Amino acid sequence: MDTLWKGKEKAHDATHFQDLDPPITYRSILSANLGVRDPLRVIALCDSDAFYAACEMVRLNILDKPLVVLQWALLIAVNYEARKFGITRMMPLKEAKERCPGLIVVHVATYKEGEPEPGYWENPDTKTHKVSLDLYRRESIKVLHVYKEGLPENTEIEKASIDEAFFDLTRPVRQILLHRFPYLAQPPDDAPDGLDTPLPAPPDLSWHQASTVIPIDPRAEDIEAVQFSPQTWHDVALSIGAELMHQVRQEIKMKLNYTTSAGIARNKFLAKLCASHRKPMGQTILRNASIPNYLLGLPFQKIRFLGGKLGVALADEFDVSSVAELLPISLESMQQRFGEESIWVYQVLRGIDYTEVKAKSALNKSMLAAKNLPTPITNIADGYQWIRVLAAELALRLTEARETTPSLWPKTIVLHARNILDRDGRKSKQAPWPFVREVTVDVVAGAANKLWREFCDARAPMKVTGVSLGFTGIEGVETGLKRLDAFLKKPSSKREFDEAEDCTSAEKPVSTRGNSFVCKRCGHKATLSPSATRSDAEREEALSKLRLEHEDFHVALELSRVPEVDAAARPAKRRKKKDEGIAKFFTRDSRDA
Repeated sequence: MDTLWKGKEKAHDATHFQDLDPPITYRSILSANLGVRDPLRVIALCDSDAFYAACEMVRLNILDKPLVVLQWALLIAVNYEARKFGITRMMPLKEAKERCPGLIVVHVATYKEGEPEPGYWENPDTKTHKVSLDLYRRESIKVLHVYKEGLPENTEIEKASIDEAFFDLTRPVRQILLHRFPYLAQPPDDAPDGLDTPLPAPPDLSWHQASTVIPIDPRAEDIEAVQFSPQTWHDVALSIGAELMHQVRQEIKMKLNYTTSAGIARNKFLAKLCASHRKPMGQTILRNASIPNYLLGLPFQKIRFLGGKLGVALADEFDVSSVAELLPISLESMQQRFGEESIWVYQVLRGIDYTEVKAKSALNKSMLAAKNLPTPITNIADGYQWIRVLAAELALRLTEARETTPSLWPKTIVLHARNILDRDGRKSKQAPWPFVREVTVDVVAGAANKLWREFCDARAPMKVTGVSLGFTGIEGVETGLKRLDAFLKKPSSKREFDEAEDCTSAEKPVSTRGNSFVCKRCGHKATLSPSATRSDAEREEALSKLRLEHEDFHVALELSRVPEVDAAARPAKRRKKKDEGIAKFFTRDSRDA
């Protein structure tokens, strides 16, 4: 191996870190939005502490007692009281109980056949139950609402996962800066460069008392002298951002009884990294001047996305283990081995991240309930029990979503199944989802059962190891959607038939005349075969059938363009055959729900 690639054989220093003290001018502070390169940019990450365990503690009204959350035989969440006994996630339950005899064990809620809602059952079994994470989803939405209510309106909020969110505090912080220091609102008359004149030195201010400030040099004997007086206006901005985050975190504790931890820095990567510096119930500020020493001694595999296969590959390729050892490796060398996309690795090692904080739509365009089956389905009849369990989850989730957004409605119901005895492996069936008066388990299961019968071939062997049921194309419902009972009712007259057609959508997708129709979306023309004995009602019914079949074609096209459908649930032939470069190190692990 080329020794020039050996990072640990080269000396390192802070020269790899650029733009740690960017000039901040009057133009900087008066500009409405300078984007990701704003020298006053303030980004925060807030993470709910041991969220699944915290949800169960609040539900059971248990405080300050060791508690773990169990999913089948695995511990998926451990509260901080239990961690004091050395209990960790994925530890065998038997060992956890030995370490802490008074341990409270809660199995996640599960769906059970015949029950419309998930419950906490004794001894749930993978053969008869399906995991439900609905409680955690609902509580996560409550936390997000407190963020939105407790922070200034011009804060950009991006929900990153079920238990964490990013915040771009740049605009509200700038407003507060100008309010506290009104002399920054315009350059003085003698400013040599007008708006491009650097701001005067900031006054000595104390850092936010509830925050931990990462030292510039952790080896310094007098840390306070080095650390606790802001030296730049960006330091002042970070401190104001810390005030905002502390306030909203207090509101979450008061209103929901959940504790959180936060990180405040100049970009998303650094905010995420320092949020775990002091957990639980802490928040950490990483100022620009502290970035080099904070990153240099860090094992690079602790960085998000570098702790898996990619991190192992980097360590093997360059014989390194820390950020300091990776820094001397040139971008060209890294890209030769890992592709053009590896520039983001090169940048994050230097504390650079130009990713925006973007609010994501609260509307999920798809819902998916899936089950990896411990006992495969080998005949058609055995599939109905699992379909009903999945239908119960979908019915509840859609009903809950419609409580906050009543206009939500899916376009399609989709069934996926994996038959390992079929050469095609995973297959899917789908159908348009009509409007119904009430979304019940019976209604969803009835539609899904029909898809299951279409999926199964009674003449062929089957061994189904996974099944999923989903809604896709969820959006605001259009006026005049056809109800399910209208689909089942046969038109008794031409007028009734025309009225039913008018209800199908706000704009008819097809025009009809005689024995044919033309699709306005694609121009396709479908014509009935000639018949001398066909009555008008039979002709209209036959045309309706042709029309619905053609609509299925468009539904299939729309489904293929919905990005939210679980990639693991799509037919294998649609997937990219081979990932190249850095992409091959990112594979999605499927976990049984």
